[in-house]
Amino acid sequence: MRKNRIYTRTGDKGYTSLVGGKRVIKTHLRIEAYGTIDELNSFIGYLLNTINENDDQIFLLQIQHNLFTLGGYLATEATKKKCSILSEDNIINLEKEIDKIDKSLPPLRSFILPGSCLSNALSHICRTICRRAERCIIRAAEQETIHSSVLEYINRLSDYFFLLARKQSFIHSANEIELEKSYK
Repeated sequence: MRKNRIYTRTGDKGYTSLVGGKRVIKTHLRIEAYGTIDELNSFIGYLLNTINENDDQIFLLQIQHNLFTLGGYLATEATKKKCSILSEDNIINLEKEIDKIDKSLPPLRSFILPGSCLSNALSHICRTICRRAERCIIRAAEQETIHSSVLEYINRLSDYFFLLARKQSFIHSANEIELEKSYK
């Protein structure tokens, strides 16, 4: 008989445990926040399968590791904050990558729409999930202390995905879809 099962039945009534043992409802702000981070991480895995550039693949894998760390931080009770958190170097590396991509692209002339190619569309999906994660984290931060590096990283990360989307359009020679200036 197998002793370790994937199901525990402890969440059947809508409650789960934070790291540290505190039981909370599954709609708790921390659960929403790290659940959205998990969703973002999953979509990055999908995006990775459409990216052909080795440097971008490596950078996206590092982001996935950082998000796993961030999710662990958010899943831990506020009173038990002994887990690792992102460092200033993680934020600096993200900013450097944003600057590098931005310098390689032509300036924006108008608002653009997602979808010029598959990797562009998936980058935009990651960007919007990242923004939702940021909103969840901000709501959690209104009730308890969240380390400032969490919000800094997640805010920069959505900018990264915006620029990665633009980069993918140019790599695939797909014209960015510009928003029409007037509607008929």
